[in-house]
Amino acid sequence: MEKKKTISQRTKIPKEKLEKVAQIVKAMQESRTILVASTKKLPSSQFHQIKKNLRGKANICVAKKSLILRAIDETKNPSLQGLKEDIKADVALFFSEIDPFDLAAMLADNQSPVKAKAGDIALEDITIEPGPTDLLPGPAISELSGVGLKVAVEGGKLTIKQGATVAKAGEPIKENVASVLGKLNISPLKVGFEPLAVYDGNEKKIYKNIKIDKKGTLAALKESISKALGFAVNIKYVTKETLSYFLAKASAEEKVIEALVNKQASSNENNDKNGKEEK
Repeated sequence: MEKKKTISQRTKIPKEKLEKVAQIVKAMQESRTILVASTKKLPSSQFHQIKKNLRGKANICVAKKSLILRAIDETKNPSLQGLKEDIKADVALFFSEIDPFDLAAMLADNQSPVKAKAGDIALEDITIEPGPTDLLPGPAISELSGVGLKVAVEGGKLTIKQGATVAKAGEPIKENVASVLGKLNISPLKVGFEPLAVYDGNEKKIYKNIKIDKKGTLAALKESISKALGFAVNIKYVTKETLSYFLAKASAEEKVIEALVNKQASSNENNDKNGKEEK
């Protein structure tokens, strides 16, 4: 009988774990923003540097999956249940009063470029542009050619005459491609906290697949603006931006009409003169 343990003894949770759960519950209940981020492949040095950079803006919590899931249940907040799907083995929680997307943007800003390894997944198309390199002629010629690059020897070193897309977004990077990227000192990947999901306490909503790409967003915005301007001009919609175009077009058309009128007047005058001479 002494060897048998009761159910309560077998399931008893250590005090320090209960305290950790209580801390997470308190942070979840008091924070506007709860962000779940992946820490996979994140070096310890960068982890602490980002934590330092976000001091005063967000608190970072790392705990076991079981403790985080238990904490979500103990908040008694049904709006938080959707976060459970993104609680994996390698995650960290961010608690903050900052807008969820602003916090995600801060994490994006704190990501660092790293070199690619064979098997890594390309986050976007990886393209090697034409230009000079520091590589000497030799085996490097066949290596660069092997990934679709056209090279030539200029000044004793290799120059890429025609670039190529060596990896497609979402596909694993091949070993020969990773080798070439490394020799060209190209770091196409980024390492840092990768946002998985975020809870906005003000809206009582969970947002997922948060990808903050400022450079790409700016480029898309510029393209949209250029298309919008052309569309407004085509439908003759007058705004501050299109008014200068319409005025310039009107001025050009005025000159054309004036030239035609002058030409016609001159022609009429010549006809009158010829008629008088015939008479």
